[in-house]
Amino acid sequence: METKSWKKIKDEVYGEKGTSRRDELEREVESLKIGLLLREAREQKHLTQQQLGELVDKKRTYISRVENDGSNLTLKTLFEIVEKGLGGKVHISIEL
Repeated sequence: METKSWKKIKDEVYGEKGTSRRDELEREVESLKIGLLLREAREQKHLTQQQLGELVDKKRTYISRVENDGSNLTLKTLFEIVEKGLGGKVHISIEL
């Protein structure tokens, strides 16, 4: 039995890069990564979701949603959470 790479599986199931289904998958993965990064940073600061929410004037449920799926997060809110709430900096890059 041939072992398939993750890239090959993605190509077969979601289409090659540049197709709408594959691009949607890639965006969803990036959104999940943002949420995980925010959760890790919050935990490193020893803050609860409630405490972080209070620092940035958001409800705990909103912080939870962001950590579980960062897709509906605005850049303004991302900067507020990271800078005001966590005392960090946001670095964004664009890949062409």
